[in-house]
Amino acid sequence: MERNKDVDVKSLTMDELKHEMEKIGEKAFRAKQLYEWMHVKLARSYDEMTNIPKNLRERLVRDYPYTALEEVTVQVSKTDGTRKYLFALPDGNYVESVWMQYHHGNSVCISSQVGCRMGCRFCASTIGGLERNLTASEMLDQIYAITKSTGERVSNVVVMGTGEPLDNYDNLLRFIHMVTDENGLNISQRNVTVSTCGIVENMRRLADEKLQITLALSLHGATQEKRRELMPIAEKYDIREVIAACRYYFEQTGRRVTFEYSLVGGVNDTDADAENLCRLIGGLNCHVNLIPVNPVQERDYTASEHRDVIGFKNKLERKHINATVRREMGRDIDGACGQLRRRMAEKIDS
Repeated sequence: MERNKDVDVKSLTMDELKHEMEKIGEKAFRAKQLYEWMHVKLARSYDEMTNIPKNLRERLVRDYPYTALEEVTVQVSKTDGTRKYLFALPDGNYVESVWMQYHHGNSVCISSQVGCRMGCRFCASTIGGLERNLTASEMLDQIYAITKSTGERVSNVVVMGTGEPLDNYDNLLRFIHMVTDENGLNISQRNVTVSTCGIVENMRRLADEKLQITLALSLHGATQEKRRELMPIAEKYDIREVIAACRYYFEQTGRRVTFEYSLVGGVNDTDADAENLCRLIGGLNCHVNLIPVNPVQERDYTASEHRDVIGFKNKLERKHINATVRREMGRDIDGACGQLRRRMAEKIDS
């Protein structure tokens, strides 16, 4: 009998799932039941799927591995209630996710890779390099597991955790279509944000999809030289190419682009940096998120002084560039990407 161990059932679209059920001699409506259990009722195993016949459930258990991340630990911020999760994957790897409460709803920040190969100087995610890409189901299940844990609906999704989403393009695109599918969680595309450090060809591919998601560029430097100092990706892509791709994204989608700018004390927070940033993005329909950089044990960068952050923001606004200072969430619980996973790796190695 044909085995299907290579089929990731939780990463299949409704149509693909119908085809898979028909292949094994089941009626198409079984796919609808199965899809609802996975993506609406958020079942953690086949055993929970009570309206699916026992013999089919037994076959699913035998032939179709089921993605359900195991919660290893959760840290809860005493200051703002932010919850940081560490999940175990079946292959022994770990990923992090963060649940945040805002006045406009609950937001989850998910990881798209185990580790990262982009090498940004101030980021803990990239220490140790890239292990592997996450599947669409592993990205989805971060949201599902957190929804089950908190008992609250997630209304906003940010793909800004560990990893470079556009370095995992195909799985990311499948994830976006599934998390916004009306047969699943049905989260609005406008409530999905994808971050990138600037893989230009995939930014343009994403623009051509004409989705209504928000694209957030991790900029962090306003000149090629400054960006190269902080982000090795700048060795491959000139800053002008990256900004041109942002303009293209707006032209194709009509969606305002977000620029993420981590302020590092004495490195990229000067008056000259602010002036260069204004020249670089002036005239583009955009928003700038100013982020006092999270301290990372393995790096020697520190956050800018509060007065420098406010001064930087004021300079942008005087040039009619929308800017906000990101509210610091979960700093008391290893809030920066990659820190919790890094602690676990150190524990295993010691």
